[in-house]
Amino acid sequence: MALPINVNDLLHGKSVEWERLEFKAGWNPLDVLHSLCAFANDFHNLGGGYIVIGVAENGGHPVLPPVGIEPSRFDAIQKEILNLGYSAIQPAYHPIVVPCVVGRVSILVIWAPGGQTRPYKAKLSLARDDKDYGYFIRKQSSTVRAKGTDEIELLSLAATVPFDDRCNQQARVEDLSRELIVDFLSGIGSELAAEAATLPLALLGRRMNIVGGSTEAPLPLNVGLLFFNEAPHRFFPATQIDVVLFPVDAGGDTFTEKIFRGPLQRMVREALDYIRRNCIADIVIKHPDRAEATRVNNFPFEAVEEAIVNAIYHRGYEEREPVEVRVYADELVVLSFPGPDRSVQIDQLRRGRAIARRYRNRRIGEFLKELDLTEGRSTGIPKILRAMKNNGSPQPEFETDDDHSYFLVRLPVHPQATDTESPDQTDHVTDHVTDHVTDHVTDHVTDHVTEQVSRLLSIIDGEHSRNDLQARLQLKHRVSFMNVYLLPAINAGLVEMTLPDKPKSTAQRYRLTGAGRQMKATLGANRKQSAKVKRPS
Repeated sequence: MALPINVNDLLHGKSVEWERLEFKAGWNPLDVLHSLCAFANDFHNLGGGYIVIGVAENGGHPVLPPVGIEPSRFDAIQKEILNLGYSAIQPAYHPIVVPCVVGRVSILVIWAPGGQTRPYKAKLSLARDDKDYGYFIRKQSSTVRAKGTDEIELLSLAATVPFDDRCNQQARVEDLSRELIVDFLSGIGSELAAEAATLPLALLGRRMNIVGGSTEAPLPLNVGLLFFNEAPHRFFPATQIDVVLFPVDAGGDTFTEKIFRGPLQRMVREALDYIRRNCIADIVIKHPDRAEATRVNNFPFEAVEEAIVNAIYHRGYEEREPVEVRVYADELVVLSFPGPDRSVQIDQLRRGRAIARRYRNRRIGEFLKELDLTEGRSTGIPKILRAMKNNGSPQPEFETDDDHSYFLVRLPVHPQATDTESPDQTDHVTDHVTDHVTDHVTDHVTDHVTEQVSRLLSIIDGEHSRNDLQARLQLKHRVSFMNVYLLPAINAGLVEMTLPDKPKSTAQRYRLTGAGRQMKATLGANRKQSAKVKRPS
């Protein structure tokens, strides 16, 4: 059996953080048992971890070349690990054990994914008459027994397997694409790639830990469908990235919208490629005191990339809301739902110093990391801050509400971008998309009002509160409703506030203006005329 990652990456610190990796020079069943228990508990939702036996460590780093293990011992060790999984851990837990050769030395790698039925507890001693158990977790590079508040918190995680690591009861293993799996394994240099084309799909999925369920009724995990199905939005509605380009501002008469769907890795790359080609402009700043000019971007691509990848990483796939990227002349906004983990303090978030205690989508982060699309470990916000500073751009803004119902990243445009009229700046709203993107993209440019504003006008028949309008439109999230429906209608002069001097009043209501009533009548007439045209004779 092969591992889903390259063994050399484990030994050289690639793809896997040190908190998820433990080296042991020799076989010690009790130590291994406690580490297995800790990785199975996956206290920080990092995706479990790896134990490498036959490699000594020094300060958390492997000592190379490996000490190694005699191959003749492999069979006995594997049988002992199997027995420990039944008799020394509750509930039963079985990792994946793979013998490997590094150079001319044999080692044993134990892959211990986060368990589906945590919390797990392990025997404190392997003595025959010892029946005492304890809970174990990982603290940085160490395995420790969970006590006090750590134990209470671990127990609270019972039966709360993250959404991306759950079996999908509505799908079949055949919904996984072997071609996408092979491309992924080849791209990350996995040893499993050589076998992937011929292994039964269910077995291949189990080796990658993207298939669960019983032997007689295997089921794909949600993370497998998100990465290795051609149309994951069929299983998880609104799994898409909407890129909306405004030539002027949100109150303008025209905009361009592109919708990107598909496997997560393809969706992210195609959306980023489109934004790079159509929204990122070079700005040349000439200096009177020297010949060399300075080149910056209107929006640093590194910051844009990090904001979008983080949105895909941390969004809730049970939410029927897309990741939305809105590009204006003066800012680029990335909006996703829901907001950050409750452990993130809002004031820390706005200062760019927030550190989540655990991740919402541990497996999604694991795959994105192996694809070099993210680093994990709460580096996203500092990376955005650094990219904006290096580009000479204003500080980015990070926003959520008290309920952590959404997360918004606002990247202001470089000041020089508003002072120049170079062709590079005016070309960023175009309609050029490569052929392979077009299947997942829709164009929508309106002459008068957007489809969303049209829907809003159609349901206003008096004076309404914001909550009432959202309920009529069956929209859950306030920020999305305000930015996409209400504010564009107000800016276009079609909807007005009953208390314009008190915009935040709890008594505030919204109604149609004269122009709004006329537009509503025109849109209604157009719909009736369109229905007549489409009616068969």
